[in-house]
Amino acid sequence: MSNYKSVTLIPARGGSKGIPKKNIIDVDGKPLLAYSIEASIMSNVNETWVSTDDEEIAKTAEEYGARVLKRPDKIARDNSTSESVLLHFTETVTNFDILVFLQATCPFIESKDINQSLDMIGEFDSVISVAKFDQFLWSGKKAMYDIDNRPRRQDIEQRYVETGSMFVTSKECLIKSRNRISGKIGFVEVPKWRSIDIDTYEDLILARKVMNKKNSLNS
Repeated sequence: MSNYKSVTLIPARGGSKGIPKKNIIDVDGKPLLAYSIEASIMSNVNETWVSTDDEEIAKTAEEYGARVLKRPDKIARDNSTSESVLLHFTETVTNFDILVFLQATCPFIESKDINQSLDMIGEFDSVISVAKFDQFLWSGKKAMYDIDNRPRRQDIEQRYVETGSMFVTSKECLIKSRNRISGKIGFVEVPKWRSIDIDTYEDLILARKVMNKKNSLNS
């Protein structure tokens, strides 16, 4: 699409049961939230926003160059959906055409991923980030494949997992579907190591190690 305005929204709620203050916890010298903000600012999006109910998160967001939208308490609860936050943003900040939804808990998203997704909107209604998935799944204690005719991995149709880091759609599609993805959906593929989503302390330890290695290679 040409001649459109794109904006990024990064939801960052203050409450976190698993890891307290997770969205601004230190990851190799920076608050976690900073990585998605910087990826957005370095991309071709026109504006970068953080939706939060927390003053400390708001201050951090502004320090790293994002604009802040105060999130009402009714959509800042444990059971609040991301869609409710996206729709609140759409109703409040109306002047845009394309919405890039980034997760603060995914620090390995890069500006090139965002730019690729923006280039795809038009051909696709929505674009998501994915990583290749080639393991064999079990549901409970039941194999989700024929154990008597175990296939070779190269013979299985390529499968993908949502990384959760990036969802891109038009304002029109979001309002119509009330869903972060709808219509014809395109993929931006990222390597597995960039698909880390921090939900547990184990994820945090892994992300810190990977980020430290990444930063040391780039220094």
